[in-house]
Amino acid sequence: MFLRSGSLGFANFRIFLLVLISTILVIFFQMKILTLEESHSQLEQTVERMIQLNNNLKSSALTEQRRSNHPERDMIIIYNRVPKTGSTSFVNVAYDICKRNMFNVLHLNVTANQHVMSLADQARFVRNITQWTAKKPGLYHGHVSFIDFGKFGVTQRPIYINILRKPLDRLVSYYYFLRYGDNYRPHLLRSRHGDKMTFDECVKRHHDDCNPDNMWLQIPFLCGHAAECWVHGSNWALEEAKRNLLAHYLIVGVTEELTDFIAILESA
Repeated sequence: MFLRSGSLGFANFRIFLLVLISTILVIFFQMKILTLEESHSQLEQTVERMIQLNNNLKSSALTEQRRSNHPERDMIIIYNRVPKTGSTSFVNVAYDICKRNMFNVLHLNVTANQHVMSLADQARFVRNITQWTAKKPGLYHGHVSFIDFGKFGVTQRPIYINILRKPLDRLVSYYYFLRYGDNYRPHLLRSRHGDKMTFDECVKRHHDDCNPDNMWLQIPFLCGHAAECWVHGSNWALEEAKRNLLAHYLIVGVTEELTDFIAILESA
């Protein structure tokens, strides 16, 4: 009885040992399979990155070739439009002719209708429009002050254009625009809707809407984002606006001669 019991115990031990070894082998090979699958996945990701990098290099090369062979196809024009200078009329002409002339028109809408951007937003804007080849050539328009692209380290510089208006005429137009709107969006109620006070009455009562300081607005649009640009009567801002106009603007028209402005652009 003792020998038989010992034989059974040894047999059970052998079976247990075989099961243990088999389990260890199964776990080992499962881990190997998982490792191989991870390696395969990493290899696929590496290959995808290499393909993407190669495509990017090809795209960059094609873009550079396109720039050199057809610089007009890579053109960026920025119309940083001053409010109430006839800008809507001009932009509508651009929208009418852009398709048949194969260029894009894009509206730049700054948050809360501000005329300036933060430094970070300026950098993103500069980077985005210079790299967005699908929208080139493009005309960007919006009520935003001048941005010097050279300060952000990009090689491509846009062409700036603008339209100015006699300061008092612009102020009067803006005064009534706040009360009655315009034909572009006639059903939109403006901030002074219902106010029947005339501009002359406003002047007599010394209200803020007709403050002569408001005639300064065109200078900051040409001057830029510096805080000094928005200081009314700043001689530095005026001189900076003149420097930017001469250095960065292809043409600056006047509202009273809008037709001539468009004709000059057509022949440029």
